[in-house]
Amino acid sequence: MAAEPLKTLFYPFEAEALPLPRKDARVLFLGAEPGFRLPDGFDAALHLVQGFRPHFRALQATGYTVTPRAEGSAFDATLVLAGRHRGQNELRIGEAIERVAPGGLIVVAGGKDDGIDSLRKRIDALAPLEAHMPKHHGVAFWFRQAGMDAARTLRAANHDLVVEGRFRTAPGMFSFDRVDAGSKLLLETLPEGLAGNVADFCAGWGYLAAEVSERSPDLSGLDLYEADFEALEAAKINVRAAAAEPRFFWTDLLTETVERRYDAVVMNPPFHSGRAAEPGIGAGMIRAASKALKPGGRLFMVANRQLPYEQVLAGAFASHAEVARDGMFKVFSARR
Repeated sequence: MAAEPLKTLFYPFEAEALPLPRKDARVLFLGAEPGFRLPDGFDAALHLVQGFRPHFRALQATGYTVTPRAEGSAFDATLVLAGRHRGQNELRIGEAIERVAPGGLIVVAGGKDDGIDSLRKRIDALAPLEAHMPKHHGVAFWFRQAGMDAARTLRAANHDLVVEGRFRTAPGMFSFDRVDAGSKLLLETLPEGLAGNVADFCAGWGYLAAEVSERSPDLSGLDLYEADFEALEAAKINVRAAAAEPRFFWTDLLTETVERRYDAVVMNPPFHSGRAAEPGIGAGMIRAASKALKPGGRLFMVANRQLPYEQVLAGAFASHAEVARDGMFKVFSARR
């Protein structure tokens, strides 16, 4: 979670560099993450936008209005929490410009290690800033909406991509500009023609599921599970019906139950939270896959070579084996 940048975002209000919004104001918060604390007297109605399922659920549990995509227009102000993905940051600022009322305030903040200074200079060249303020190892900056030219420029610079001539992606998604090498290695090791009910856990924008669908005429079901809302929306375009009509689930596999049972699960799980490696994420995904498989069902997964998943696989499955390896990745097959 972005604890320090969240503090930075609200600091201009705490320091009285910006006036608190009116009580009847409508404030849009793009990229909202759990853990923020509003300054005393910040009583405006907040509309939070967060497409990452674990953050979405945590924010929803606090009682805020939260949606995976922005809804509505003519907001009095917009807050933008910037992250590590430059293109996604620019798209969020473009959306802030589009959804705020003319003359409305737009406040952006992010961490210094995530490139907030270069983002500040980029936006200043398009929409002159009123001011900026460093605090909590980050920078906040703000400006007023003065037309749509800046938004159009930001969108044009960060348009959707088409990977390998067929897969639609967008900035901010995992491996948005190329097929992930680990997923490619996993695909190369899959048995010819999977059959029965198959699930793709951590499906991203749908590369593995699309390939499995095309190569497996004996599928009776194909379900995609993904925590990134926008990536799953892209997968709905990228994964076309072949033997089985695909189904799509915006799900946090670490905390939400998978109801259906599968003959096989394919998986390229994440192993980072922010900049830090967290093997516990992949371990949790392995346990979730085990619970979702029928007796005798098989898991096929790829992981970075240095991640110690063998013990987790041994505890969750009747048998497992490493079936492929290259300079960066290893592929496991396990049987329930």
